[in-house]
Amino acid sequence: MEAAGPVGEEEEEEEEEEWEEDEWLLSSLRLYEALHTFELQAPTRVIEWALGNRVCVAGYGCSDRNEILQLLPPPTLQAKETQGLCPERDFKVECGGFSNRPVYSLKHVPDTSLLVTSGPPDGSLHVWQVSGEDSDVIKPVSAIPAENSAGQAWAKIATISTKAPWVLHGSRVDSVQITEVESQKNVYVAASRSSEELSGVAFLDCNTFLLCCAKGQLGLADVRQPQSPVEAAAVPSAPRGERWCMGVGPGAPGSDLSSQPVACLSSGGRLVLADVRKTSEPLASAKCRVPSPSSGAEFLCVSWAPALEGCLAVSGFDGTVQVYDTQGWDRSGREAEPLFVHKGHAFGGQDGSAGPPLLTVHTWHPQKPRTLLSAASDGSLHIWDWVQSCGSCG
Repeated sequence: MEAAGPVGEEEEEEEEEEWEEDEWLLSSLRLYEALHTFELQAPTRVIEWALGNRVCVAGYGCSDRNEILQLLPPPTLQAKETQGLCPERDFKVECGGFSNRPVYSLKHVPDTSLLVTSGPPDGSLHVWQVSGEDSDVIKPVSAIPAENSAGQAWAKIATISTKAPWVLHGSRVDSVQITEVESQKNVYVAASRSSEELSGVAFLDCNTFLLCCAKGQLGLADVRQPQSPVEAAAVPSAPRGERWCMGVGPGAPGSDLSSQPVACLSSGGRLVLADVRKTSEPLASAKCRVPSPSSGAEFLCVSWAPALEGCLAVSGFDGTVQVYDTQGWDRSGREAEPLFVHKGHAFGGQDGSAGPPLLTVHTWHPQKPRTLLSAASDGSLHIWDWVQSCGSCG
């Protein structure tokens, strides 16, 4: 009989959580054009668009069987009209494979059926072939080793398709290189003495790339000048002790590099918008309305909307994704009001640490302006499209 008390308390807590989730779902009817939920077998920290608007996810656990899955999106993402709230299991697994190491980064190689992954314990890469119609297997085809990778963190990666598919990769500034994916030929090796840890890399075009250091420096490099040292300049007013990540937005067709927006996000919730040609002078800055500091900054994520001018999303601080309209921002650094906050993952239950779920990653739909995908540490995967309000971007 003595055990009845705790059990009753657990039941009351579960009922309260279910009530809160029901309340949130009811309120969602007016906040969302569409909302889909899906439960993965294991949480993912990658959401990558592949050929035919497929979506790739992968496990990041310590086991030697982390799934890599290519999912067919729900009909709403392919239809012209929205279809309202939809039940679970909207995704369909099209093919999959297993990685013997955690997958911390995954990139689709444009114009191919190849994927490139990275993850601990070192800076090496793995290349995968997504099978055709006659097979449902994603199979490993090669590995790209990292020179002197002992003790290095996992490699940050970016891909581009030029004359041959390239992958930009490295865990530190002095380990950055570009490799042809299929031939494994080195195209570029960074000339730098800096051993600063990287938090992200991105191609701006086939000749230039941008890198972001975890301590808040940005560096621009030209592939055509391999002997020129990669210099990384600090993000203005970057506080010590905070970790940083970056997001690079799409530029206008036919425009130069200066039109590509760059946002730097810190674990303290600071957002700095930068010009890639002169990172020492911010274009604008603001403070996000998020818990500060982020829990370890492991899942910090900032991304620009590809089809909404001036809009970006941030996550990794708690169980939410926050969308901001940066148009009209100045350099004051004052707190910004989110345009929209997705709170759905917070009602999904507990993750492996017995705490509330934490957002692990989000990404925008490449064509649908207000549609995002987000994933959390409890294995939940959401697709959502918020209702446009008066005065909002879009």
